[in-house]
Amino acid sequence: MRKVDELRYKFQEKLKDGVPNPPGEFDTKDIERVKDNKYMNRVIEHCEGNVELGLKMLWSTLMWRKNNNINNIKNIVNMEYVREGIFYPRGRDIDGCLIFILKWKLYNKGIKKVDDLKNVIVYWLERLEREESGKPITVFFDLEGCGINNIEVEVVAYMITLLKNYYPKFVNYIIIYQMPWIMTAGYRVVKGLLPTRAIERLRVINKDKIKDLIPINQALKCYGGTDGYEFEFIPERNNGNKRVTFVDNVILTDIQINPNDYLTFTIDSSDLKSELTVTNPNNVRIAFKIRTTGPEKFKVKPTSGVLAGNGMQNILIIVLPGFDRNEVVKERFLILSTLIDDNLTQKQIDDVWQNPKAKINENRLKCKLFVEENVLQKSSMMESLGTLDRKHFYLSRSIDVLKLFEILTLGFSILLVVFGYLLYKRTRNVYCEV
Repeated sequence: MRKVDELRYKFQEKLKDGVPNPPGEFDTKDIERVKDNKYMNRVIEHCEGNVELGLKMLWSTLMWRKNNNINNIKNIVNMEYVREGIFYPRGRDIDGCLIFILKWKLYNKGIKKVDDLKNVIVYWLERLEREESGKPITVFFDLEGCGINNIEVEVVAYMITLLKNYYPKFVNYIIIYQMPWIMTAGYRVVKGLLPTRAIERLRVINKDKIKDLIPINQALKCYGGTDGYEFEFIPERNNGNKRVTFVDNVILTDIQINPNDYLTFTIDSSDLKSELTVTNPNNVRIAFKIRTTGPEKFKVKPTSGVLAGNGMQNILIIVLPGFDRNEVVKERFLILSTLIDDNLTQKQIDDVWQNPKAKINENRLKCKLFVEENVLQKSSMMESLGTLDRKHFYLSRSIDVLKLFEILTLGFSILLVVFGYLLYKRTRNVYCEV
């Protein structure tokens, strides 16, 4: 505890000298980390008890977080990449630590932006650190069935750097599963980035050895375990249930969203539209704000507002021209709401959304298209006919090829018979002289 107090004191003294600009003043959420004894202990342990190294790590961590807007990573990350399930947590190792799986077989070089993949890594590290309250995780590199085009070494190196420099004492094991021989060079590069203590926690295993690190009931079936889980992205916070928040002795029930699960887009006068109703069931004023993963694709009216007690607001959402309607279903909407005082100005209300101390509720909605049943049936029938037509084409071509082979075989057989007969006629009356 003495070292924690010493580290905190040294940090506060350094803070008095000011933070370079950029990045400017540290995020208040990150300053709260300095007040957390558990987090400060992690820094001390990560730096093997060296307070000066701990100060250097703590300072550089807060600089990195501010420079890269890490506390708002959910608004930066490409959620479509997150939902694809290349990276996801599942199961626990023999020490009870959560396993973070990187399933590289699902990745192909050149298709996704490397910087976006890096943000996905940060998103998961931030989320897992919150959900696990800083307890270490096990990083599981699944290399089964991978080739050189399935691994982005830059992303792997970036993740190792993050864990080494900005996430103190956050790794239990690093497991490399079913590593192909072709990955040996890359493995040496990654291993060279690890400190000595991390190398001691590095394990290269196959399916036969996985039970030594992960209990059978915690391992996925594809790894020889009994867990039949298949990846499905679940938001960090479950918004399906009604929430009650206590704010300054006021009981605040979350706003009511209709619909509360999917925004259904229909064609209306050539426009693709959907409507949303936001209702305030409380007797106090509530501000709301709407965000989307695809702001360039939608026109939302209004995007924010204030609801009086028991007030209601209809919101119109229109897909802008030039966007494929099938891409709409990939987007998501986020409805934020918070209690506000009666005397707040519009500028002050706008500032609320940027205040990390504000108590903000979140509701998330997926998107889908309304398609009439007969259209679906017609589409399905046309697809089946198209498939049947393609199969017929390939079958006809195969039959034609077989016929050609039969003709060639028959011709070759006739040639052999003729040649054999002529050879017989020529040699029949030839005798050897004695």
